[in-house]
Parts: sequence; structure tokens; C-alpha cells
Amino acid sequence: MLEKNLPWDDLQLFLAVAREGGLSPAARVTGRSAATLGRRMLALERALGRELFIRHDRGYELTAEAQRLLQGLTDVEARIARLTSAPQGDGLPLVKVSAGTWTTLALLDRLEGITGMPPDLRVRFISAEHSLNISHREAVIGIRNARPISEGLAGRRLARVEFAPYATKDAPDRWIVVLADTPSARWLKRTVAENAVCEVNAPRNSLDLALAEQGISVLPTFIGDSHGTLERRGGVIAELEHDSWIVTHQDDRHLPEVRRTIDRLCRILPG
Repeated sequence: MLEKNLPWDDLQLFLAVAREGGLSPAARVTGRSAATLGRRMLALERALGRELFIRHDRGYELTAEAQRLLQGLTDVEARIARLTSAPQGDGLPLVKVSAGTWTTLALLDRLEGITGMPPDLRVRFISAEHSLNISHREAVIGIRNARPISEGLAGRRLARVEFAPYATKDAPDRWIVVLADTPSARWLKRTVAENAVCEVNAPRNSLDLALAEQGISVLPTFIGDSHGTLERRGGVIAELEHDSWIVTHQDDRHLPEVRRTIDRLCRILPG
């Protein structure tokens, strides 16, 4: 199937639709409209002479032909990533680190501890509440809340993460609700949504509001305890406790710059 002379751009769009499971989520990833993606996928099917998707209300399901195409393109994409990620000349090697809002915030405060002093690598922080695909090299290192189970991924356990409610001493007894797809946001919606006068879509804004004495925010204890003006308004929320893991690809973890980054992250986020 890959022997046909097809535009790489169309194949990349196919990867997005296949991985995201539909046009609307793929549109958010690619920046193309759902209508454009639908037309491009139909054109790709015609060019290949094969049906790639079973279209239904829940999204796009891959046919067997599409599954084979996805696997082949994933292999090609990984080879391209390896060829293009090597540093040029005297440039510092780039390591992409994916983590959630709170872990990224903690790491930014320790930047020199990650890059070295003087720097011997460049780090690109990708702050996202969803897990980027390390197998597809969307990130080189991920900080996750579960042990990796996908084939080809390696993990190293870090400290256990705890959450608690925080507010300033004189803040009103009302909750700041986060509209995000995270366990703490879901806990807030389920538990205290009716006792809230403010909702934010970015977790970081809940910290900003708590520091501004506007209410109670659910924060990781490593964030809340680091701000002297905040105090706990309750105990640790047991159902939000989880382990954290450093995850990388088996093929990348022994690269010198990746090894250095992992070692430094483990010193900053100890197990």
C-alpha cells in the first residue's frame, strides 16, 4: 500500500484521524477543519482504491487495510524522527518532556537542574493533561500517573502524588472548579460543583485564584505546600493518590542526553 505515490501530508492527516478516532478530535490536533479532513480521507481512499474507515456516529473505525497502513506509517514516522532529531553541528541535543500542568510547573522551577549548568542539552516542555504518544515520538520522556504497559516502553517509578484542598487563611469557604479531563477535576465536579462560583478550564488558573484569596483549590501537595500563603483546608484526598512514573521508549532511554535527563528528573522528582 505504501508503494503508491501519495502526498506525505495526506498520510500524516490519516495518522491523526486514525489515532484520534474521528474527524473532530483530529481537527483539534492538526488545525484543519473536520470537513477538510473528511474530504482528504475520502480522496486518500480513492487514491488507494481501498476503504480505510467504517464511519459511524461514534467516530471512524479502522478497517483491516487501515490497520496495516497505520502500522507501516508508524514505522516510517519513527525512522524519520530518528533521522531528524540528531543535533546539527555544535547544537545542543533536544529532549522533549511531556507532563501535566503541576509537574511541568515544578520542573520549570528547577530548569538548571535539568539542562545542566552550563547547559549540555535543550529541553522542550510539553504541558498536557493527556498522555502524548511516546511510541510515535510525540515526546521522548513522559511523566505519567501509571506504569507503562505498551510494548517498547520503559518506566521508572517516582514518588507517590497526593492531593489536598488549599486556600489562604482568609479565603471564603467556596470551591474553585476546574473543567478538565483529570481525576482531580472529575472529583471536584462530582463532589463540590454545587458549592462553586468560579470555573476555570486551565488547572493552573485554580492555583492563581487560590493565591488571590478567591476560594479553595484542589492541588497536589508538592504544589500547595510550596506556597507559604496557602494552608490545607482538609486532609489528603485518598482517591486521588497515585504513583508517578518516568516513561520513555526502550530505543531512546540509553541515548546520552536522554539518560542525563532521566537521571536529573529522578533527583528532582525522587522515588
